[in-house]
Amino acid sequence: MFNAKEIKDLMDAQPFRPFRIWLSDGSQQEVTNHDAAFVTRNCVEIGVNQDPDGIAERLVRCAILHISRIEELQAA
Repeated sequence: MFNAKEIKDLMDAQPFRPFRIWLSDGSQQEVTNHDAAFVTRNCVEIGVNQDPDGIAERLVRCAILHISRIEELQAA
């Protein structure tokens, strides 16, 4: 089980390492840069389908309670 502090620590890592969040329903979301997500006490809001300027098409809200695993991605 994960908590907000652990997710925030991943977001603040220097250098940032992209990661994938897996949820209990089997879905997954990629966090590709430190500006792509916002952590609250109970959820992570992730901007998806970012354009070349880093502007997201929409937000996906992931409840921290439902995060089943996090894996590091290969850096671009």
